[in-house]
Amino acid sequence: MTWRKKHEKLANIKILLVGAGGIGCELLKNLALTGFKKIDVIDLDTIDVSNLNRQFLFRREHVGQPKAKIAAEAVKSFCPSVEINYYHDSIFSEQFNLSYFSQFQIVINALDNKAARTHVNRMCLAAKIPLIDSGSSGYVGQVTVIVRQQTECYECVPKDNAQKTYPGCTIRNTPSELIHCIVWAKHLFNQLFGEIDIDDDVSPDVTDTNGKEDDSNGEEQTDAKEKTPQPSTRQWAESVEYDSVKLFDKLFFADINYLCSMDHLWKQRKRPVPLTYSAASQQEKGATRRVKDILEDYNSVWTLQECAAVFCDCVQLLSERKKKLDEGDILVWDKDDEDAMAFVASCANIRATIFNIIKKSLFEIKSMAGNIIPAIATTNAIVSAVTVREAITLAYKEFHEARNNFVLEYINCRGQVVGKDVPNKPNPNCYVCSDKRECIVMLNPQHMTVKAFNDRILKNSLSMLAPDVTDVINNRIIISSEGDTDAINCKKLSELSIGDGAILCCDDFQQDLELKLIITGCADLRGDEFEILQTGKEEPSEETRKRKADEENGNGAIESEQKRPRVAV
Repeated sequence: MTWRKKHEKLANIKILLVGAGGIGCELLKNLALTGFKKIDVIDLDTIDVSNLNRQFLFRREHVGQPKAKIAAEAVKSFCPSVEINYYHDSIFSEQFNLSYFSQFQIVINALDNKAARTHVNRMCLAAKIPLIDSGSSGYVGQVTVIVRQQTECYECVPKDNAQKTYPGCTIRNTPSELIHCIVWAKHLFNQLFGEIDIDDDVSPDVTDTNGKEDDSNGEEQTDAKEKTPQPSTRQWAESVEYDSVKLFDKLFFADINYLCSMDHLWKQRKRPVPLTYSAASQQEKGATRRVKDILEDYNSVWTLQECAAVFCDCVQLLSERKKKLDEGDILVWDKDDEDAMAFVASCANIRATIFNIIKKSLFEIKSMAGNIIPAIATTNAIVSAVTVREAITLAYKEFHEARNNFVLEYINCRGQVVGKDVPNKPNPNCYVCSDKRECIVMLNPQHMTVKAFNDRILKNSLSMLAPDVTDVINNRIIISSEGDTDAINCKKLSELSIGDGAILCCDDFQQDLELKLIITGCADLRGDEFEILQTGKEEPSEETRKRKADEENGNGAIESEQKRPRVAV
């Protein structure tokens, strides 16, 4: 095939790009300029001012508008022959089902979170579509080629859940994990007491008009903003003389109320609950501890009332320290600075409560707070270029030429900043892409409820969307994606005769995934604590932290049942 014919072939390849952020912008531009003419792009996020320094398709007048829409329009402005369909929606939406994925020849991930990447991986495996997964973290990046039954899938190797780079719009508007709240709290420290960075503003973006009926263009919106300038967080704090109660009510009540008014953010998310200092300080009845005693309690999770007390105490201490500095000097956040660390921990837990996120102890927050890496535009550009090169390889069906690529922080001994390697073969013990789709779950059936099992294990840890679960031994349905079993959500697994040795068949129709879970009881675990144990023994999973399962637990096949499972009651 001549070069010209190869290039013409690219025009007929249909590509799905998931994500229009830092890497996504680069990819959309590169794909269009390379010769790919049929592209769908999906992204749920809107443009934040903090995106503008590295997501070059966006301008200040675009702030508040959907990333997918603006990115598509920008690329079409210099490549008008390209057909780009954009969707301002979640990749988890039911419209992006197996039938939708099956229309593409290549899917490319430009995502920043594990859950979405896991979902796309499963959809591509089910649809038998090659996937290129790309990502970056500071100066390092990776491009992984995933071809069903030929290479490792995204879940063949256990992933570290500790994400280190986070979109600014997620931090400011829609946190979904505690680490998002911790990053926000660190930004707040700098806005109040440290070095101010405009990209790290903690207030909701008042120019975000997405989802509201407004025909005005971006320039008019910017002009309106300039006519009513908003004081910075520090200016506001100084105007109230760092009054801790007023600061609390602004950050956790007034600003959250503003977020609640942005209805488009909450169509597929749970709306946050604004919180006043008065309400927070009266949450718990009974004896209250002194702030000194609270701060000495490193390992237990503070109550909301205790978090509010620590917040007020830290604001007072830090503002007094700031006053004693020479003019122009600032405080610098350090995880070993007790006042600064307590401030971040209290703020993060208060914000977590507002957004229905589980709080953590001071010790756990401290371990998370020092591990945040900024996104770098040049890394994204390199990752994008390598991704398009691999897309061309897949478009020509030259699978033997496909390579996994790694952007290195330092030049290696060969003078290279990008390394490459032949993709590994599929992990025979992977519960997603192998024939042996099973894993062992260690939990305490006396404590674990059906709801916790569904939410924490199936949906959170195993990334299922809408699982249906059948107890194979007792031949009954314990979890229904249609809500038929909601009445037993609060029951303990032991109350349903599910204990050590139980076998659960979990079927997720949306992901075309069926998984066998083998339950191992452990009395040492409390509440909704659990461990996921891989069935493979050659390379134990990092998630296997407390116990090793008996190898025989993973060998039994689920016998086909002649009778239709009954719904548990």
